[in-house]
Amino acid sequence: MPTVKEFLDSMTAEGELYETLPDGSVRCYACGHRCLIRPGRRGICQVRFNQDGKLYVPWGYVAGLNPDPIEKKPLYHVLPGAEALTFGMLGCDFHCSFCQNALSSQVLRDPHSDEAVRWARRASPEQIVDYALRSQSEVVASSYNEPLITSEWAAAIFKLAIAQGIKCVYVSNGNVTPEVLEYLRPYLSAYKIDLKTMQDKQYRQLGGVLQNVLDGIRMTHEMGLWVEVVTLVIPGYNDSTDELMDAARYIKSVSADIPWHVTAFHPDYKMTETPPTPANTIIRAAEIGMEAGLNFVYAGNLVGRVKEHENTYCPQCRNLLIERYGYRILSYHINAEGKCPKCGAKIPGIWTEEP
Repeated sequence: MPTVKEFLDSMTAEGELYETLPDGSVRCYACGHRCLIRPGRRGICQVRFNQDGKLYVPWGYVAGLNPDPIEKKPLYHVLPGAEALTFGMLGCDFHCSFCQNALSSQVLRDPHSDEAVRWARRASPEQIVDYALRSQSEVVASSYNEPLITSEWAAAIFKLAIAQGIKCVYVSNGNVTPEVLEYLRPYLSAYKIDLKTMQDKQYRQLGGVLQNVLDGIRMTHEMGLWVEVVTLVIPGYNDSTDELMDAARYIKSVSADIPWHVTAFHPDYKMTETPPTPANTIIRAAEIGMEAGLNFVYAGNLVGRVKEHENTYCPQCRNLLIERYGYRILSYHINAEGKCPKCGAKIPGIWTEEP
């Protein structure tokens, strides 16, 4: 009976996002950690490893595969109402105590997550794209675990998907490098980034660096990808007015048109003593985003309890463009060119004639 590590290591291939160093070590560029991995050792993510001077990376399997509403990613300005065939593997470069996908993300780091390997099943890029076509998915999304650390596998799928007219998106923590973004740029249309906190000390406790994520938001936007940012608002952790305003102002400094989703926390993984985020906190966070000058601020995870903050309005004339209830589109008043029918203002995003 193979161990979890042996089982996952059997589903790998040589990676592309790395360089070999003279002593046989490799430098990985898949995420902002830029791990220096010596022969026989593993990167911080645990799923990319150096074997005989070559970097091996996850390949040829999925641990999650499901058509989801694109709004669930959440992406509100990318083909609203579309199905997004979402696939994921195992592992992460962060170890967030409040992770809401810990079973898939913390494999090989937390023994309690190792049972997730029973979800892993072999697959080919052709099979995944065929499933996208059969499920009439207009989007293919890499999510569930951190997609950056499985970027070679995602790229293999995306190459085939875009040939079929399917758009491709990442749902990520944003701990990017310029190298991985250039690698993915030919395939990606949109990129969702988590901005977890504006305090570097707290980011380091999660296994990351705040500046890497801030730079990631700016780089993805400057590369021409459609970007949406999500902040999980956690009571007593990142819900102060000052911190929420700092997050909103940073996003505004990149572009006022980047949608900001403020979503409600529920107790999970290692953060079970913290209470769920109340609706009034989420509404306050949304109002802070609007006060900071963001054109599109959305409140999530509290269906029907966040007033108008599930909807999309024209920032110029405040005409209701898209009315939502959770992941459902109730009304849609925008054309494929993304124009407001009342004032003609161009609404940034990737639109369809009807959902």
